Amino acid sequence: MSSHPVLRAAHVATSGDDPPLYIMLLSVHGLIRGDDLELGRDADTGGQTKYVVELARALGQDPRVGRVDLVTRRVLDRNLSGDYARTEEVLDEKVRIIRIKAGPVKYVAKEGLWTHLDAMVDNLLGFLRSEGRVPDLVHGHYADAGYVAARLAGLLDVPMAFTGHSLGRVKLERLRAGGATEEQIERRYKIHRRIEAEESALDAATFVVASTHQEVTEQYSTYDHYNPKRMSVIPPGVDLERFSPPVRNQPPAPIELEINRFLAVPEKPIVLALSRPDPRKNIPRLIEAFGSHERLRAMANLVLIAGNREQISSLDRGARETWWKVLELIDNFDLYGSVAYPKRHASNEVPDVYRLATRRRGVFVNAALTEPFGLTLLEAAASGVPVVATYDGGPQDILENCKNGALVDPLDVEALGKALVEALEDRTVWRKRSRAGLRGVERHYSWRAHVDSYIRTARGVTKRKRLPKGLHRARGRILTANRLLVCDIDGTLVGRQEPLRKLLQRLERAGPEVAFGVATGRSIELTRQVLKEHGVRPPDFAITSVGSAIYYGAGEFPDRGWQQHISHRWRPEAMRKVALGFDELELQGPEGQDTYKVSFRVRDADRFDPKALQAALRQERLAVRTIYSHGAYLDLLPLRASHGLAIRYLCMRLGIPVDMVLVAGDSGNDEEMLRGNTLGVVVGNYDKELEPLRKEERIYFAKGSYARGILEGIDYYGFLPT
Repeated sequence: MSSHPVLRAAHVATSGDDPPLYIMLLSVHGLIRGDDLELGRDADTGGQTKYVVELARALGQDPRVGRVDLVTRRVLDRNLSGDYARTEEVLDEKVRIIRIKAGPVKYVAKEGLWTHLDAMVDNLLGFLRSEGRVPDLVHGHYADAGYVAARLAGLLDVPMAFTGHSLGRVKLERLRAGGATEEQIERRYKIHRRIEAEESALDAATFVVASTHQEVTEQYSTYDHYNPKRMSVIPPGVDLERFSPPVRNQPPAPIELEINRFLAVPEKPIVLALSRPDPRKNIPRLIEAFGSHERLRAMANLVLIAGNREQISSLDRGARETWWKVLELIDNFDLYGSVAYPKRHASNEVPDVYRLATRRRGVFVNAALTEPFGLTLLEAAASGVPVVATYDGGPQDILENCKNGALVDPLDVEALGKALVEALEDRTVWRKRSRAGLRGVERHYSWRAHVDSYIRTARGVTKRKRLPKGLHRARGRILTANRLLVCDIDGTLVGRQEPLRKLLQRLERAGPEVAFGVATGRSIELTRQVLKEHGVRPPDFAITSVGSAIYYGAGEFPDRGWQQHISHRWRPEAMRKVALGFDELELQGPEGQDTYKVSFRVRDADRFDPKALQAALRQERLAVRTIYSHGAYLDLLPLRASHGLAIRYLCMRLGIPVDMVLVAGDSGNDEEMLRGNTLGVVVGNYDKELEPLRKEERIYFAKGSYARGILEGIDYYGFLPT
């Protein structure tokens, strides 16, 4: 028995019953950085970006968490801060923001990112391989990150969490109700792609984090992959150190002076609205309610903190239309001196705005048409400001817990104005609501409570993942492996059950250094079927359809990069027509065909001339690879597709040298992957087509048949770590 000299690295075992969790949060779109978030800059930079940054920090403070990586898209745009181009930003000892390339380097709205998300998965895999560590939990935020998280979790075989934040089906119905046509909705929002991504994320998620019970029962429940058992209602937290009531004799903040310059009588109580200038936030109706209610105008000022702007004409369409409507209404109602609408504010000034509203005995209003949660309501409550909020979504739960305000129909202008007057005119009611909000937010919405519920849920799913014997060793092998074992299925891996069982046991003991895959002529569906019949766990990867497809995990995730690579000059209809001109060939059934494979049975092997077929295909200028095996089957593939090329593509992608790959086969369609610098094993029950390979230095002919021959080859090369 010889030992391959490169294959002597020792397997590193892990220990500990409850090691600290490594949590990866994914939030793809918008502008994310640790400080001075540009909230309200556009429709993509809202509450979600703030939430994920604060969640990352709060998780990092818990001793049960060892590392938190918040992954977003890297943006290199001269119109933006260089912060967004940094590949790594350290928030504290255990928390980082990691920025991964996905599509163009310039800033792109979320609707333009869909075609780049698969590349982000590939780049993220490369990052994790360089880190040498696999997350215990992957958590996708919003539909685009849910798409990425579903694929990443499947590839790594780790649990996945999903938070939709706002859901495509809900948005679609509201846009339809608002009169938008299907064509307009699809062109602007790519809404059906978003909904499909949400369905995929819900299907893959081990658990779904929702903010409210209403969100679960009325929004997530509209999806095909809704599963109430996976739903976890964990309300977001608020930073109680940052958002707090004003203290006596506090000097005015710069933002207060900026607000005052709009107002004729700055000392009046404030009706405060803080949101993006998005049509869904319903700011124009709030102005109508304020402007049409004489008593409200007499007793209060209206303060609009609606994102940052330089020129209205340079904003995106939704924000631009909102601002023109706002300015038109201010002019129509002649609200000059009663409405403040600063052009810009920094994120660190937001707490000062809430405290100003408290000090002037004001009220915070959220009049959004739909509000999945309402984080601003918690910030207001933590600052001591009573609230008036839309009766849709999250505010129902918040006001039920905090009892610090009133719910209102955001489309009813008269009711909205009346609710604001009632919140301001009675000092006793105002003080009662202010104090109740402070108590309620401390009890129900602290980050401490949020993180505790989150980690208990996460620990439950990660522990379950570790329970089956050996499964924790297999998890994430696609990243941790430094060698690959690739076996043909029929006639090689399966055929004798006892040696197969021993081979699988050896692989379990080998640990995360060895990734196991199959290479077969079968489709992915038939591959899953035969492996299940023989008790073989889903491989880490599967090269199917004679090398024309690569799948990861249990076969849910195709490698789209490989598909794109092999599609070059692929003309299946023309190839099929030429081949059917040979009487010796007949098409196999649908189960034998695939996107990049056309398969035939050979009815008369004695008469069939593969070289003649190859010549006929070339005469038609068709770029095609022909695979003839067992004297009975013929496969036509793209010129770039084969088992051997697929293995080398994997090696390149995973950073594994080709001479760290052991391949095992038994027939002619395995020949190409056995040749070259791989470590080849031909099992004892091989077809005579492989006899010429005996002269090859790096191919071992085993005496044992089927899996016994694979084991023999493993020992011959000293392939598995000890």
